[in-house]
Amino acid sequence: MRITQAFSFESAHFLPKVPKTHRCHAMHGHSYRVELKLEGKVDPATGFVVDFFEIEHAFGPLRAKLDHHCLNEVEGLENPTAENIAVWIFTRVKKALPQLAGVVVYETKDCYAEYSGE
Repeated sequence: MRITQAFSFESAHFLPKVPKTHRCHAMHGHSYRVELKLEGKVDPATGFVVDFFEIEHAFGPLRAKLDHHCLNEVEGLENPTAENIAVWIFTRVKKALPQLAGVVVYETKDCYAEYSGE
């Protein structure tokens, strides 16, 4: 069984490793959407793979570090591409939720990165 819980946050960032002529080199913001995908067996006692409240609890502290902040100032996100944000979230959430199978980070409704671990 695979379940997904989505979250959103607002953040600013700039991409320091692109040429200065690239439009993402300048500070700008996004309304990010994050999907946490978990996989596992349904517990017959609860009917859950993982309780959605448990997922919310695990992601909450990370969301607080990202929401309404400059992502470049978050430790480990000095180059905050969608790809790097997905890996950053996956690495931290996986510790609390071993059933985590993937993270999708949408920068816009049309552009996203998906990470499922190495």
